Amino acid sequence: MAYRTSSITTFIVTLVLLGTICEAQLSCTFYDSACSNALSTIRSVIRSAVSKERRMAASLIRLHFHDCFVQGCDASILLDDSSSIEGEKSALQKANSIRGYNIIDQAKAEVEKVCPGVVSCADIVAVAARDASFAVGSPSWTVKLGRRDSTTASKSLATSDLPRFTDDLETLISKFKKKGLTARDMVTLSGN
Repeated sequence: MAYRTSSITTFIVTLVLLGTICEAQLSCTFYDSACSNALSTIRSVIRSAVSKERRMAASLIRLHFHDCFVQGCDASILLDDSSSIEGEKSALQKANSIRGYNIIDQAKAEVEKVCPGVVSCADIVAVAARDASFAVGSPSWTVKLGRRDSTTASKSLATSDLPRFTDDLETLISKFKKKGLTARDMVTLSGN
């Protein structure tokens, strides 16, 4: 049990570190005056989704990880292909393996009903990962808010930066090191 608790704690610390890979001034009170119901609205959608399908918790955490690993935690993972961008969704490492887009869309739709145009998708993805973790009995953590949504995505960065299941250990450690993460962080994020 101590090992499991240690692994969960390491995992949470790693997610927090990934969540702060950005240059913006983030604050846990960012929406307190502009949209005081934002976090409870997101939490409600996530709890409902996880109660219907417990595996969705892991899917939402993975979605957040994949978003942060490419261009930072900017919701670029949510962008579809268009005439001006080639989205990250079709990168080899994500093809048919990332789920939860519909839950993020649902959370965004509910937040928009309460506070139109205020809460970023990037913050919704980060909060959803935290709330999903807590919904299955894992620890919670404070999410600093105020991320801005990306208007670009990069399939090529997703393809080059994200770990592949075929990567050898040296390559995996190198990819995580480039993001400021240790081999221990890599093992924690990969599951044990």
